[in-house]
Amino acid sequence: IWENYSIISLPWDSPWTWYLTFLGVDFGYYWFHRMAHEVNILWAAHQTHHSSEGYNLSTALRQSVFQIYTSWVIDNLGPLELILNTPSHHRVHHGRNRYCIDKNYAGTLIIWDRIFGTFEAENEKVVYGLTHPINTFEPFKVQFHHLVNIWTTFWATPGFFNKFSVMFKGPGWSPGKPRLGLSEEIPEVKGNEVPFSSSASQLLRIYAVVQFALMLTFYEETFADKAALSQVTLLLRVCFIILTLTSIGFLLDQKPKAAVLETFRCLLFLMLCRFGHLKPFIPSLSFTFEIFFSICIAFWGVKSMKQLVSEPWK
Repeated sequence: IWENYSIISLPWDSPWTWYLTFLGVDFGYYWFHRMAHEVNILWAAHQTHHSSEGYNLSTALRQSVFQIYTSWVIDNLGPLELILNTPSHHRVHHGRNRYCIDKNYAGTLIIWDRIFGTFEAENEKVVYGLTHPINTFEPFKVQFHHLVNIWTTFWATPGFFNKFSVMFKGPGWSPGKPRLGLSEEIPEVKGNEVPFSSSASQLLRIYAVVQFALMLTFYEETFADKAALSQVTLLLRVCFIILTLTSIGFLLDQKPKAAVLETFRCLLFLMLCRFGHLKPFIPSLSFTFEIFFSICIAFWGVKSMKQLVSEPWK
C-alpha cells in the first residue's frame, strides 16, 4: 500500500519524522480506541478484552479474535500521570464503575483524553469487567455474545435509521436516548463484588489446566511448523485447538453436556494422532499420551452415559 499509494515520503533520519509520526499514531490510536467503545459494532470486538473481572498481566491476553492489544500493570507514576497513559489511567478505562465508563482511551499520551474531555483520574476502587457480566468460560460466548445481542436488537428495533443507529451508536443506545445511552442505566457497583469463578471441583480444575497446557504445546508446534503442514492438517489442528478451549469452558461452567463434548474431543485426539495430523511434542511419549487419553475417554464416556440416561437430549 505504501509503495503504490503513499502521498509523501518522510526522511527516516530526521528527528521531526519520528516526533510527528509518534504524535500522529498516538492521536489516531486515541480516536480508534474511542470508536471501539462508542460504536456498537466495534464494541462487539473490543468487549472481549474488557470482559475480564481481574486486572493483571493476563488481561492483555484476553483478546477478541479481531484485535491485538497489550497492557502493563503498576501503581502510580507521579508527575508522568499528567502526560502518559499510565497503568492507573488504564485501570479506570477497564472499570465498570459509572465514573469509569468511556474514559481514558489514550495509547501512550493521556493528553488526548484531557483535550477531548474523556479523561478521568482513578479515585474510588475500580471494579473490572463488563457492566453486564457474562459469567462464563465458554470462549465462543465470550467472543461473540455482543454480536448476537446486536443482531437481536437490530431486528427487534423498528425503522431503518434506528437499525442503523443500533450498529453505529453506542452499546447503551436505544430509540429516544443519547448517542451513548444514559449513565444512570449503568448498574452501580459497591466495590465488594465477587468476580465470577468456576464451581468446578479442584480435581476438575487441575484436569482443565493439564489439558490446556497440552493444547498450548500443540499450538506452539503448529505455529512453528505451519509453513510445512498441509492445509488439511493445519485446519484439523486449528479445529482441535478451538474444540479444546470450548470443552474446557464447558467443563469449568459445569455445562450439562460437558462430558459428552470432552469424550468426543479425547476420541478425536486419538484419531488425529493415528492418522498423523497430531503428534506429541516428545515422540517417545506417544504411547503415554494414548494411554492417558484412553483413560479420559473411559472416564468421560461413563459420565456421558449417566448424563444421557438421567437427562435425555432435548
